[in-house]
Amino acid sequence: MRSVNMIGRDAETKIIDTLYESKKSEFLAVYGRRRVGKTFLLREHFNYNFAFQISGLSKGNTKQQLFHFHNILDAYNTINYDAAPENWLEAFNRLKIHLELIPVERKVIFIDEMPWLDTLKSDFVIALESFWNSWATNRKDILLLATGSSASWISNKLINNAGGLHNRITAYIKLEPFNLHETELFLESKRITLTKYQIAEIYMAIGGIPYYLDYIKPGQSAIQIIENLFFEKNAPLKNEIANLYRALFKKFNYHEKIVEVLATKSKGMTRKELIDQTKLSSGGSITRVLAELEEGGFVSSYKNVKTTMYRLADFYTAFYYKFIHASKIHGKNAWLSLIDHPTHRAWQGYAFEQLSFYHIPQIKKALGIDGIHSNEASWNNDKAQIDLIIDRRDQVMNIIEIKFSLSTFTITKDYEENLRNKIAQLKEDTKTKKAIFMTMLTTFGVQQNKYAGIVNNEITLDDLFKSEN
Repeated sequence: MRSVNMIGRDAETKIIDTLYESKKSEFLAVYGRRRVGKTFLLREHFNYNFAFQISGLSKGNTKQQLFHFHNILDAYNTINYDAAPENWLEAFNRLKIHLELIPVERKVIFIDEMPWLDTLKSDFVIALESFWNSWATNRKDILLLATGSSASWISNKLINNAGGLHNRITAYIKLEPFNLHETELFLESKRITLTKYQIAEIYMAIGGIPYYLDYIKPGQSAIQIIENLFFEKNAPLKNEIANLYRALFKKFNYHEKIVEVLATKSKGMTRKELIDQTKLSSGGSITRVLAELEEGGFVSSYKNVKTTMYRLADFYTAFYYKFIHASKIHGKNAWLSLIDHPTHRAWQGYAFEQLSFYHIPQIKKALGIDGIHSNEASWNNDKAQIDLIIDRRDQVMNIIEIKFSLSTFTITKDYEENLRNKIAQLKEDTKTKKAIFMTMLTTFGVQQNKYAGIVNNEITLDDLFKSEN
């Protein structure tokens, strides 16, 4: 049933097809960052053909949500009710009656943005539990699809539910942004021709978010595209930040504060540093907020020796706080004026590192170690820092230096000494007995000279564009 309009999403499509072809009722939860394409995936996959479909109202109260449900069900024209249901138990009972009256063999129900329906004291989850446990599981023809941008709600209320929905979710999909390969395919499908370098620049500003990529028009350079997306008078992404976190989190000011602080330090911050900077409680508040941001893909964490570091993982958020928030540079040619500025070059370096972290499978494939288990992290002490370490089970560590440049990267005598110092510091600090392979990840490769011999492996931007398969 794969749609001709679908780019990538092969693994997700297989899961959906398997559930659709099942001989019993199935319950699929799909979650992921706002604008990542959850709704598009399911609508396109089923060609917009559902036995029932509803999307929750982002700011609606219980009465409004129930009235909305009433109007949607009424449009399916099986039984017309005079008034909206008084509660969700009654609403789901009406849905059961509707589904029993339609003759299709596989009844696909799509509840989009389910967390928005679960308003305060609405008993929505109780009614959903009753609908699924008392009716749907006694049949063989139901496929219930639920999506949500609130990853924490999907996780707590559905996937890890400790009550009546415990272990009732048949499958779940965390929908990730496009990688570089999928982004290139998406742009090609829109007849947009750009070099891999230009696509990487755009990716470092907005990530692989289909909704953002869809704003890109043919016939523009990467500089023009970023200018139009962020800096023009009616730029579509200039104020996107106001919708991003507020639509996902009830106490969004906590989440916004943390990402704003993380945006100031590219290498990340410890929990203590975050508490000091944000003034949030050291108890449950910051634990919950960090967990929600990680689950949503906005923040990532990694071990640096014995300390957990948190870093901003969302490309759009990082770009916004770097160049839009409280910036005095705006208007026509604003982005062009920054191209040779040190701030721009520093951002490129950090963003390319983050892009590399997002493409670990491609890096391992390029190194020929995709079948070897490994752990990945950054590392630093007072004397040296390493962008990325791939700590392999086969007694090898790949130390990866990540460099974004307009041409081939040249290793000078001083830089070679710097690399040797990093190796020495890592060995001293970690006491590792593993072999150390120095690896360079650059845009266009390393210039061959007498100092390039320190490099054991090379990876280029082209490698990051390859499919994982």
